[in-house]
Amino acid sequence: MSQLTPKQIVKELDRYIVGQTDAKRAVAIALRNRWRRQKVEGIMRNEIVPNNIILIGPTGVGKTEISRRLASLAKAPFVKVEASKFTEVGYVGRDVESIIRDLTDVAMSIVKREKQIEVQGLAENLAEERILDSLFPNDGAHKPTKEEITRHKKTRNRLKQKLQNGDFEDREIEIEVTEDAAPMMQVFGPLGGGEDIGMNIKDMLSNVMPGHTKRRKMPVSDARHILIEMEADNLMDQDELVRSAKDRVENNGIVFLDEIDKIVDRNGGGSGPDVSREGVQRDLLPIVEGSRVPTKYGMVKTDHVLFISAGAFHVSSPSDMIPELQGRFPIRVEMHKLSMKDFVKILKHPESSLIKQYMALLGAENVTLKFETDAIRAIAKIAADVNQKMENIGARRLHTVMTTLLDEFMFEESSGRKKTITITKKMVEEKLQDIVEDQDLSKYIL
Repeated sequence: MSQLTPKQIVKELDRYIVGQTDAKRAVAIALRNRWRRQKVEGIMRNEIVPNNIILIGPTGVGKTEISRRLASLAKAPFVKVEASKFTEVGYVGRDVESIIRDLTDVAMSIVKREKQIEVQGLAENLAEERILDSLFPNDGAHKPTKEEITRHKKTRNRLKQKLQNGDFEDREIEIEVTEDAAPMMQVFGPLGGGEDIGMNIKDMLSNVMPGHTKRRKMPVSDARHILIEMEADNLMDQDELVRSAKDRVENNGIVFLDEIDKIVDRNGGGSGPDVSREGVQRDLLPIVEGSRVPTKYGMVKTDHVLFISAGAFHVSSPSDMIPELQGRFPIRVEMHKLSMKDFVKILKHPESSLIKQYMALLGAENVTLKFETDAIRAIAKIAADVNQKMENIGARRLHTVMTTLLDEFMFEESSGRKKTITITKKMVEEKLQDIVEDQDLSKYIL
């Protein structure tokens, strides 16, 4: 993080997202402030709270992508949730506290993966020794002489060399595998909040009925992966993993709350089907403000979790949110609608642009796909025109336009023969003009 200055963060985001400078600046400052806070000494560190952000703008302008890339840059635990999935306590639906439980699970998997890389070398050596024990077991019937020990060592070293050269990959060996004692407890999944009940019962049962070992026969190539994983698990300190995961969530966790406008009632609450909307906001409030949430790894504090919320706010505005929640999102950024120039940049510049994706897909069939500059401009113009005439779905319109344009090639090209296809402006116009002009057709195809 010390290398990621706000300018550097914006530069990194520019590699994947076109435009939206204001939003990039806001998230870059918010991310850098987390690192700055860690450098503050004494009680002041706890007093500094994150500046949560609301991104306001239509669909397809890069709200989710900015948050996802930000979390990837910071190597931070990140969850994306739709606010509309949650309901007020007492209604059927997910409980808002499950956001933090999910975030803690993500943090645990990140920490575990990092620790696995750390202990990989040692785990591989231990797994190798266990494979050798199965291939060349010790005879414990009598006490070996010095000569027998020396001979045994020499044989074992020779076998070890052969094992490392891959000579025994298909040889079958018998190994002990630990199996879970309570796999059936996941039946609670579909119920509101039941996934957490299921996990808790499973955790309790795993303490009462620990997993039993079972001997299984398999080739050395398969056994190696299982044994490395088992040895890596044995080398990891579970308490340390839990401590580290909780620390990651509490100091670096990022929650992206999408569709927050769907839980805002422009009529100011009341009755009917919207009765629980304000309730969801009130349930979210303690988590955003800072509270302690019970998870299967213990209590997790949310005081310093960064919340980035997003919504189109077509029929409501952020000022329709309950005042307490509004106050917890001090930074508001209006995201711009995408123009034809933006579409040209989106098609050409990002590292994983749509054009590069289709080039890679057809490249798998030995086909070289090329786009003339005029053709790219024509695609961008059609996408912008359709967005204007119909629902504006931002950059996602480019997916629908490109799918229609390249449909024939994606279907026909599968022979594997070397070939070059050049997309011209004329080809784009011929393929898409009728659809753009015919409103009824464009409703279904674009």
